[in-house]
Amino acid sequence: MNMQTTGVTAPPAPRSLEAMKLPPVMMRDIMLKTMFRKNVEQTSEIAKAICLPVPVTQQLVDMGRDQRLIEATGTLHATSGNEMGYQLTDLGKARAADALAQSEYFGAMPVPLEVYREQVERQSIRNIQVTRKQLTDAMGHLILPDELLDHLGPAVGSGRSILMYGPPGNGKSSISNGIRDALGDKIYIPRAIEYAGQVITVYDPIVHSKAEEQVDDPNSLRRTSNRFDTRYVLCERPTVITGGELSLSMLDLVYNPTARTYQAPLQLKSTGGVFIVDDLGRQEEPPQALVNRWIVPLEESKDILALQSGEKFEVPFDTLVIFSTNFHPNEIFDKAALRRIFFKIKIDGPHQEDFLKIFALVARKKKMPLDEGALVHLLKKKYPTIDNIYANYQPVFLIDQMISICEFEGIPYQMSPELIDRAWANMFVKEETIVH
Repeated sequence: MNMQTTGVTAPPAPRSLEAMKLPPVMMRDIMLKTMFRKNVEQTSEIAKAICLPVPVTQQLVDMGRDQRLIEATGTLHATSGNEMGYQLTDLGKARAADALAQSEYFGAMPVPLEVYREQVERQSIRNIQVTRKQLTDAMGHLILPDELLDHLGPAVGSGRSILMYGPPGNGKSSISNGIRDALGDKIYIPRAIEYAGQVITVYDPIVHSKAEEQVDDPNSLRRTSNRFDTRYVLCERPTVITGGELSLSMLDLVYNPTARTYQAPLQLKSTGGVFIVDDLGRQEEPPQALVNRWIVPLEESKDILALQSGEKFEVPFDTLVIFSTNFHPNEIFDKAALRRIFFKIKIDGPHQEDFLKIFALVARKKKMPLDEGALVHLLKKKYPTIDNIYANYQPVFLIDQMISICEFEGIPYQMSPELIDRAWANMFVKEETIVH
């Protein structure tokens, strides 16, 4: 059954305990722990807490009753549509305490890795079609040469890997963010997945922005909540941005010894979205080592993770990886690594003409009147001292400096050769030897 909410096919809600494909004891224990920790009594409350449909939850409750772990309280709750209340028996409380000692995890039932794989296919980043208009709209605030969009468009649409390189201060990070904004649709992120009886939490409010929830109107005939599996959260396509702090250990499963559960590594959290490695070459580990770690995932669309026991297993790898560096690729990678990165795009500084366009735009936005004499001074006297190398960050930097000086001097916003000189002095430090 195809349930469309966002263009991505939603994960169908499970219809029975068998359809869950989880060990029955694990499901029963998660329910007991949740009842114990959250103090929920009616089937509808329990169902909401463990993120399962009411009929499936009722099957679990009945299993617990058969095993004398749960008993009916014998009271019908008038406030909840005359639902029967349930509580843990002494045996049930003992079992819940025992299960909590093995793993603190309770709440949403995990999605088995195999079932999650199917959802990853349905919402793959590779199914995305990005049009020139979407990309231009998302990058609207940047002045980019047309040929750059010619390269970027197909790269993004392929959902593979992109290396952006070039001198600093030309908006590689802004372009990465623009790519993220161009994607624009929503996907389903599992709260947790299960492999070999172990729970791995995936949904992370820091990485994933939740879409607006549809709240059911109790008087409406058409309920929406059972339209998709609520063990997932509907989110914007995720983006993980890492910089100089990225280390290889961040790409491993994180085990929490107290809770005895795992947390998904960054690249698994970014499934269906974008993983940006900014400032490649600034990390403690050499760039070649970092890229080697990505080679199998990038080529085979799967990643290998390891449990505490040392057991290795495969997870889907469905991420658009964007590497961004101020170094020339040949300085930091060998040929084999470069061959595996699908698109290599140079992001250069602007030509004089584009530089002036950016300068005029920034000035207008910041209410700084343009002055011809000051601009001639900047282009004829200042830029030749740095071989006429323009960068996208410079207009903002220079205009902000002049604004600060005007405010300090108590004069209206203006630019002059003298103010350009003062602003320029802060952009570059004079080469000199400091005598100690």
